[in-house]
Amino acid sequence: MVFKLNVSDMGKTFKLELESEFFIGKKIGDKISGREVLPDMGDYELEITGTSDKSGLPGKKEEEGPTLRRIMLTKGKFLRKTPHKGFRRRKTVRGNEISPAVVQINMNVVKKGAKPLEQIFSKGEKKEEDA
Repeated sequence: MVFKLNVSDMGKTFKLELESEFFIGKKIGDKISGREVLPDMGDYELEITGTSDKSGLPGKKEEEGPTLRRIMLTKGKFLRKTPHKGFRRRKTVRGNEISPAVVQINMNVVKKGAKPLEQIFSKGEKKEEDA
């Protein structure tokens, strides 16, 4: 299965598609080695900050497991604007565990490596252009 990875660092996001079973079972908030994403990112440490499934439903860190849940929200990240005080809305979210239904994984850089990310990701683009 193919995961679309978004690696963010200092306001820049680098996109990558990766076919790996490594991410299944990991949770939002887990820290992983950059070596698992790309061999050139060996010194990097990444934190999983969010997910999205094939329908576009977001993963919520507080909900356990990989399944869909309908939760009641009053305010916060998933419910931004409220028309009046006391407003609540029921929304569908996915749990914090990565499963085969997840398509997109968002990550932040926690620890930087020796090579800058621009240099690492530009190499991958040149290889694709040559092919």
